Amino acid sequence: MIYQLIRGLAEYEKALHHVSATEDDLRRALMADQPAVFVHVAEHEGDVVGFALWYLTFSTWSGVHGIYLEDLYVRPDVRGSGHGRALLAELARICVRRGYSRVEWAVLDWNSPALGFYRSLGAGTMDEWVMHRLAGPALRALAAADPD
Repeated sequence: MIYQLIRGLAEYEKALHHVSATEDDLRRALMADQPAVFVHVAEHEGDVVGFALWYLTFSTWSGVHGIYLEDLYVRPDVRGSGHGRALLAELARICVRRGYSRVEWAVLDWNSPALGFYRSLGAGTMDEWVMHRLAGPALRALAAADPD
């Protein structure tokens, strides 16, 4: 169920060729004895139609955890029905209940519908921050570097 939605998200983001996770990979991550990643699902008429996949972060400035929303996806045929808002509201409730300081996420700059949706909820952009990623050959090269 979640696996097909993840593939739908990747297809929407024009990145299906980057999906290497399998259903077993997701099952192991989400059902571990001490999971490090969590998922909430949205249902419509008995079908899972969306998900919010997230994990904990930590702010050295506030000294408390936050939530990083890795992916939020709602099937196109049920968008506008409140599922995305409900998923984000649940993450906000978790933050408030546990004393976490924030929910944060990244959005592709071309995804105007998502940007507008997030703005409508009161989310602000963090234009002064530039996201970086170390992966693939560069990650392996740094890992192999001499530790002096």
